[in-house]
Amino acid sequence: MNRTTIGANGGNGVHATGKFDAVVIGAGVAGLYQLYRLRELGLHVRAIDAASGVGGTWYWNRYPGARVDSEGHVYQYLFSESLYKGWSWSEKFPSQPEIERWLNYVADELDLRKDIQFGTTVQSAHFNEAAERWVVATDKGDVIDTQFLVTCCGMLSAPHVSFPGQETFKGQVFHTARWPRQVDLAGKRVGVVGIGATGIQVIQTIAQEVGHLKVFVRTPQYIIPMNNPKYAAADVEAYKSKFKALAERLPHTFTGFEYDVEHAWADLSPQQRRKVIKDCWNDGSVKLWISSFIELFFDEAVNGEISEFVRAKMRERLRDPKLCDLLIPAEYGFGTHLVPLEQGFLEAFHRPNVEIVSVKTNAIERIAAEGIQTADGTIHPLDVIILATGFDAGTGALTRIDIRGRDGRSLKEEWGRDIRTTMGLQVHGYPNLFTTAVPLAPSAALCNMTTCLQQQVEWITGCISYLGGKNLNVIEPTKEVEDQWVAHHDETANEMLIAKTNSWYLGSNVEGKPRRVLSYTGGVGSYRRKCGEVAASGYQGFAMH
Repeated sequence: MNRTTIGANGGNGVHATGKFDAVVIGAGVAGLYQLYRLRELGLHVRAIDAASGVGGTWYWNRYPGARVDSEGHVYQYLFSESLYKGWSWSEKFPSQPEIERWLNYVADELDLRKDIQFGTTVQSAHFNEAAERWVVATDKGDVIDTQFLVTCCGMLSAPHVSFPGQETFKGQVFHTARWPRQVDLAGKRVGVVGIGATGIQVIQTIAQEVGHLKVFVRTPQYIIPMNNPKYAAADVEAYKSKFKALAERLPHTFTGFEYDVEHAWADLSPQQRRKVIKDCWNDGSVKLWISSFIELFFDEAVNGEISEFVRAKMRERLRDPKLCDLLIPAEYGFGTHLVPLEQGFLEAFHRPNVEIVSVKTNAIERIAAEGIQTADGTIHPLDVIILATGFDAGTGALTRIDIRGRDGRSLKEEWGRDIRTTMGLQVHGYPNLFTTAVPLAPSAALCNMTTCLQQQVEWITGCISYLGGKNLNVIEPTKEVEDQWVAHHDETANEMLIAKTNSWYLGSNVEGKPRRVLSYTGGVGSYRRKCGEVAASGYQGFAMH
């Protein structure tokens, strides 16, 4: 593999125009690990990130109340015991500033910054068929030649905003994923659009600070109250002592978390089922969602019973019938959308300075100079508008880059017609392009992201190592193997209730986006085995030379 360097290399603002063995796009959880693993192979690697520092999702999502809904002790890398034990979490579910500090700790411990080019946006990546290499162009004028291109751009990193008139607003308007470094909400009239996981965290955090808060609600969400104790030294020592057990267990559970489904609905009495549901609920984690009963995802009767349990818990806290109508889901089942953890979200609506505005039948039409205008002509005067409107999940980060493969084919155009990948790791027609956190893999949604991203990075690293060991230069999935994976993915996904709902899990939050369950639903452990079988077969079904 070619290790000749052209021009200057360096991180932290030094822009490299040169020739590399591999370019990694992104310096978040996947990108940092991918840079480390490829560098360990002896490759000449450059990582590129638009941010001014490491963190990926945790760099950009710095809105008030941002925190992870995976327990900190499982939201970590598991390839190094010393790296794992060298960091201590202050609480069970860490907040954004602490997670960003952790990723900076990782970058420093592994000496990664020297190979990261910050403050740079990749604008295009075109496959040069004659040279069988990728040409990557950035907004800084770099033109980079690389054998392998690995995208680590994140599942939820392309903000989705679709309201006309934003430029006319006299106040501040911004998406939660592009939160300003300095913003003063004290005493102001603030509007929040959306009550998904992000909107929930923002609302419960800023309600007591703002002068008046208007929350624009379309689709209500099931919630689970978060149990988030602070950690004493003994708690930290306790979870660190489990490192080896966690490293062995997490990659093989259904969702990459520590807990897994342990009971079959039919095997338990009604009283026993109720106890399992209550115990999972009281855990204050996503345990009720992903490890109470697997039938929750397939059986409408089981889903209905658990859904009603959660609705009853929400009604106990809301009290007001109008709030219950607007904030408790009735049209879809628990667990068929992402289930957020919250801390006082429902109670925020009891505050005298918080107002709820339903936009389900009276949609937001535009943003006017004074505020938000709904379809009935009402203008809601505001000083600040916060868009918690979600993301173009899974595909958006890559379709915003002009990626072109063999014969000039465009990934944006192809995914605009039909969202297809091979195991979420490669795409037919794009040789030597490797992907993480894209559709048709568990990392698209239903998993503890660190578990899934580590597995994908390790598969990619193993594949590139295999090519080097065989003196091969190019690998690409054939159409046949991709067809087989897409068919398997769809067969698995269509058995689940998720496939029957509208949410970002199917891309239905983005107008015109092809409908397909974005995440592989066969389970993290099963996916890992299937990926391992492909590697063990010598990448059968992949074209190599």
